[in-house]
Amino acid sequence: MTYLELVNAVLRRLRETEVSTVSENAYSALIGDFINDSKSRIENSWDWSALYTSLSFNTIQDGLEYSLTDSDLNLKTVDVINQTSSTFMEYRSSVWMDKAYLDTPTASGAPAYYNFKGVNSIGKIIVKFYPKPDGIYTLKFNGTVRTADLSLDTDKLVIPFRPVIHAALALAARERGETGGTSTPEYFAMAEAYLSDAIALDANRNPENLIFREV
Repeated sequence: MTYLELVNAVLRRLRETEVSTVSENAYSALIGDFINDSKSRIENSWDWSALYTSLSFNTIQDGLEYSLTDSDLNLKTVDVINQTSSTFMEYRSSVWMDKAYLDTPTASGAPAYYNFKGVNSIGKIIVKFYPKPDGIYTLKFNGTVRTADLSLDTDKLVIPFRPVIHAALALAARERGETGGTSTPEYFAMAEAYLSDAIALDANRNPENLIFREV
């Protein structure tokens, strides 16, 4: 569903007049904020298959740190692959990485370990590798990336829409104070039920997300 469709879905349930654009009036804009608040919370509730993505880039010789240009702080890494070497890379802590370079500061070869080093000036994640690449390697970060807030009327929601609609409806009902029949706690309960059902359906496609291993 688009941003505008989501807002109108909430407005109808509140028995309000539909709008032709999210910013048409103060109340529709408020509902738009509730949609984004709900979207953010629900995206963070589960590693949705619709949010799964791969970020690939090439290293350069002796290049130690790189920014993931298509990422931001909403990235959750599942695995990292050195495609050129056909190997899975392993995460190492900042302390481990610093010690490795103190012990062997000129180490170079096929990148085997990675570490996150904060963000750059535009909010993109910086990663550091060990050893330093001795040539061009294609590295791929697989994981889920939470989306930015919806802003244009035509922006599309990629996660299940019913939990988002009913969570926003619950927030709107709480702000309004009455909806003429259904109580605010009931709306929140409905939103949680829709979220639970959506997670169960998504988990069926990715059952490995429910397997916990001892480490």
